[in-house]
Amino acid sequence: MFETVLVANRGEIAARIVDVLRQNEIKSIAIYSEADAESPHVKRADKAICIGPAPVGQSYLNQDAIIQVAIAESVDAIHPGYGLLSENAGFARRCEDAGIRFIGPTSEVIEAMGDKVIARESAERAGVPVVPGSKGPITDIDAAHAIAEQIGYPVLVKAAGGGGGIGMALVKRASKLPRAIESCRDRGESSFGNASVYLEKYIESPRHIEVQVLFDQHGHGIHLFERECTLQRRHQKVIEEAPSPFVSTQNGLRDALCSAALKAAHAIGYRNAGTVEFVMAPSGEFYFIEMNTRLQVEHPVTEAITGVDLITWQLKIASGEKLSIAQDELKIQGAAVECRLYAEEPEKMFLPRPGEIGEFSPPEMDGVRVDSGVESGATVTQYYDPMIAKLTAHSDSRETALELAARALDQFKIEKLTTNRVFLGKVLRHPAVREGEFDTKWLERYAKGQLD
Repeated sequence: MFETVLVANRGEIAARIVDVLRQNEIKSIAIYSEADAESPHVKRADKAICIGPAPVGQSYLNQDAIIQVAIAESVDAIHPGYGLLSENAGFARRCEDAGIRFIGPTSEVIEAMGDKVIARESAERAGVPVVPGSKGPITDIDAAHAIAEQIGYPVLVKAAGGGGGIGMALVKRASKLPRAIESCRDRGESSFGNASVYLEKYIESPRHIEVQVLFDQHGHGIHLFERECTLQRRHQKVIEEAPSPFVSTQNGLRDALCSAALKAAHAIGYRNAGTVEFVMAPSGEFYFIEMNTRLQVEHPVTEAITGVDLITWQLKIASGEKLSIAQDELKIQGAAVECRLYAEEPEKMFLPRPGEIGEFSPPEMDGVRVDSGVESGATVTQYYDPMIAKLTAHSDSRETALELAARALDQFKIEKLTTNRVFLGKVLRHPAVREGEFDTKWLERYAKGQLD
């Protein structure tokens, strides 16, 4: 195992990684921006070093500064967390070149999976179903029209380097296609440095289901079942569950889904923790979307139902250990639900609401876990994602897990700051959510008052 690890992140995930490093008797080096000087991950790390001003480009995305700190502190490895540099192939390559282990897959795999066209082609070659669409990037508008007519409208135009709904457009008729392609190309180039776009058939009323996988450096891999990530706003997940209530009712679907995820990961020589994402039609048909080559925000629900500490295993795998968990040893233990607490106003289309926090007092209840990157008196700034905490509830059944999460939210004290806490509680108690009857647009419809 490593002796010293640098945590190249902030907020709740940085604090969690620091805690896991301590549990494994590994020295932690935290980095922080000037705005995060009093953050929990800074206080809990063995050593913390200021990396620059508040803007991410001058701090958490400053690769030169991070590598310099890593070399100066003689770290063995860097854990990137999620977001920020976690899926930046260039940064992973710089770590490799400096002789520092990047805790994740290789830079080549990150680069390949970061291009959605290449990822789609790889999955298709592995026998994993993909959404009907173009076989590669769109090269001319005539070809795009032909493909769209063949698969049928509506279609999605998607930036090859995109994610989180960025560089994506829904097109319902042919006259709108050229402009959508141009717009997605421009957004892809400006946001990801990649102007390639491709077409996919739009799946009506879909679910977003993902499968957690874990591969060591010796070719052994397992899945840790699926997560239901359908409750979203603006293509960003808000409430996640494990296992999926829909998949649990469909005979043979879980086995098929998880088998497809393992095929997709194995085909690219994956290693470490990763997530294979699928879009699922109401019929249960599922299609590969992409692979996230990092730890997911929602990993706690998987840890809850399997008892597997994913970050500890990330460390073990990155240090060369063999995966000692056999697939048949893993069983789903109850149900878990995670709620993301944001400094935002759901009634105003989830508008971010940065500001100062008064008292911040998470509930202390059996079966409830809170991962937080703030504390009483902290300020949520406009520089970063407005997520302040994750609340995860685990119980014997989905029904009791949902109720436990709702009660925990009721008892979660967050003063002064505007958050989505009350909104989340209402969602968890809604009959449609209790019955598991929702799609990826349900949450936005509910927020707009279009549902009872």
